[in-house]
Amino acid sequence: VQLQASGGGLVQAGGSLRLSCAANGRTFRDYHMGWFRQAPGTEREFVARINRSGGTYYTDFVKGRFTIIRDNAKNMVYLQMNSLKPEDTAAYFCAVSRVAGTTTRAADYVHWGQGTLVTVSS
Repeated sequence: VQLQASGGGLVQAGGSLRLSCAANGRTFRDYHMGWFRQAPGTEREFVARINRSGGTYYTDFVKGRFTIIRDNAKNMVYLQMNSLKPEDTAAYFCAVSRVAGTTTRAADYVHWGQGTLVTVSS
C-alpha cells in the first residue's frame, strides 16, 4: 500500500486546513485509516482514526476541531482541521492499520505516507 499525503501549509491561528491522503490498492475500503503528527523533537502522536466501518475516534486535543472523513470511491481520507492553534504545528502523516477498534499506537499502523507539514502562526 502506498500513501500520499498533501494539503499542509502555513495558516494563522484560528484558521483551517484540509489534509488529503491518497491510497493505492483495490481494497482501500477494507483499511482502517489514521492520522498522526510529529513536531520536531517529539514522538509521533495519534490524532484521528476512521475505521473501515466509518466509525471515528479522536484524541482529546483535537475533538471538536478536527474531522476525519473517507471517500472509498476515490481511495481518499481527509483530515479537516478547524480552529487551528500554534501547538498543532507538526508534520502530519496518514497511515493504514490492520487492527480494528480504536488503537492509537503507531506500532499498530503498518503503512505510512510521507508527512505533510502544517505550520500555525500565532
